[in-house]
Amino acid sequence: MTASSVLPTGLGPALRSLAAIALCSLMAACGSTAETAPPPVAAMPAQPQAAPPQPENVIGTGSVRIALILPLGASGNAATAARSLRNAAELALGEAGGADLQILVKDDGGTSQGAQAAAQQALDEGARAIVGPLFAHTVAAAGGVARQRNVPLVGFSTDTNVATRGVYLLSFLPETDVERVVRYAASQGKRSFAALVPDNAYGKVVEAAFRETVPATGGRIVGLERYATGSAAAYAEAAKRIAAGAQQADALFIPDAGDAVPQILAALQAAGVNPAGKQLMGTGLWDNPRLAANPALAGGIYAAPDPAGYRAFADRYAARFGSPPVRTASLAHDAVSLMAVIVRTQGPMGISDTAIQNPSGFSGVDGVFRFLADGTNQRGLAVMRIENGGIRVADPAPRSFTGAAL
Repeated sequence: MTASSVLPTGLGPALRSLAAIALCSLMAACGSTAETAPPPVAAMPAQPQAAPPQPENVIGTGSVRIALILPLGASGNAATAARSLRNAAELALGEAGGADLQILVKDDGGTSQGAQAAAQQALDEGARAIVGPLFAHTVAAAGGVARQRNVPLVGFSTDTNVATRGVYLLSFLPETDVERVVRYAASQGKRSFAALVPDNAYGKVVEAAFRETVPATGGRIVGLERYATGSAAAYAEAAKRIAAGAQQADALFIPDAGDAVPQILAALQAAGVNPAGKQLMGTGLWDNPRLAANPALAGGIYAAPDPAGYRAFADRYAARFGSPPVRTASLAHDAVSLMAVIVRTQGPMGISDTAIQNPSGFSGVDGVFRFLADGTNQRGLAVMRIENGGIRVADPAPRSFTGAAL
């Protein structure tokens, strides 16, 4: 899949333009007078001049400028992720088939002050949109600058508190995971739900989505408990508190990471809750080969993008840069591809809130997505099932938003 495939899903192949074919000409050498001319010699073609290398902070040569703000100068994993996101943006532009874009790469250092300064500098240099930053506090800082200048920003934070009109989040939002997996379980006849959720910011978000979605599907919550993360004793106490309700449930929701889930299941069994016959459910945090290899999780389901698109992207990335991308690198690829297709279909001045909020959505590495007026997104996710030590698609991701169960 090329980056130009990130198209409004209702548009079709007529919008995929071919890159213009560059023409070159040879310069003829001037002759001398007959009296002084040397004997003729075979003409040698002029050696083509190599294009000067672009600065590290500029990608592409198009007329429409957008900014890419990342914590390139931060320490540790943040800088590693930033480099991978930058590479993915470069890959997207290269695959966009002559897109009239130039990306101004800005380093925010992972700080609010850095993000604010980077956004201001990019807009002063003519950027018509901002892609990034990565963290909630940097998205908020850059977004404030962008809104003052009426320039849209597409960021990568998962904190919906920083989303608003003009400040959009392309990240994988846990609310979407919860809604998709609960609705699928309900479609399979599950009606009584119990949940054990981590007592942290992530847990608060998924708990709110769980409390909203279960009744909307006609189900009921028969138990919900929180636990302190990383504590076997806390798991055991929460399991004892929820045991009576969990025994009545036909679905158990445990939205935590791979290391914690098996311990929580063991704590439930020790409290007298038999998971057999109950639908185990999680979020995208379950997308982990270690969980798939654990027999206790067999039959468990969770929502995630269809893996086929990401595998293809990761192969192209590795071929271009010699190493695998970080998982979130696809966000930068899809954000740049989104900007490229808007410019291609709407023209150089076409990047706007209206274009970004196209209700038909767009199709990217991780499937279909669309932005809502409040800055959040909806994604077409698959339901994945852990089975025989591996992971398979239990319910495919929708290919469009028309009649889709998201």
